[in-house]
Amino acid sequence: MIEAATAFWLGVLTSISPCPLASNIAALSFCLRGGPCGRSAAAYGTAYSFGRAAAYAGLAILIAAAGLSIPLVSDFLQRYVNQALGPLLVLTGTVLLDLLPWKVPAWRPREDWTARLLRGGIPGSAGMGFLLALAFCPVSAALYFGALIPLSIKSGSSVLLPLVYGFATGLPVLLFASAIAGGSASLTARYEKVVVVERRTRTATGAVLVLLGSYFILKHIFHIL
Repeated sequence: MIEAATAFWLGVLTSISPCPLASNIAALSFCLRGGPCGRSAAAYGTAYSFGRAAAYAGLAILIAAAGLSIPLVSDFLQRYVNQALGPLLVLTGTVLLDLLPWKVPAWRPREDWTARLLRGGIPGSAGMGFLLALAFCPVSAALYFGALIPLSIKSGSSVLLPLVYGFATGLPVLLFASAIAGGSASLTARYEKVVVVERRTRTATGAVLVLLGSYFILKHIFHIL
């Protein structure tokens, strides 16, 4: 239960982080161009959210399954996952607190891919969400690879936790779909509120991850606690 709640929180924090949030709004603005509103806007936003969720969950499942299916890797993880988790959590926390600059190799979908998806209606919105979810920035990469993947491996849940995380990354997107359909003034107000909330929650989450990682280091590496 605690692991699932943690995965859900990491997903929400990923979705409202500056880079994913900006790409979400830009992509939804294109997907909703031409005036979809009401139920139509909700359908576009839902499809886009499911696309993002499918990408995050699918990638996490592949990574966890691949690692656990190789005997040597599986044996290493079973023996040393607690020792490795501490430094990973501390590293992730320092990135969230902006104490450690971390550049992630930039990847962007090809323009011809996005052009086709933008003409694809609701299925195209889902495809756009899938592609943009794979364009990681430092914060989203730290949360995803540094926190979710180790948590999934440690708990032995390579399916449930990634699915919870993927679902959570799509929830805030639905709010912005209705805001975009309702007008730019509504969107601006909601965006400013989310930015403030994200800054505070990211700081709090980073501090918790550093403390939790330090606890794992003291307990499983130095055997102090």
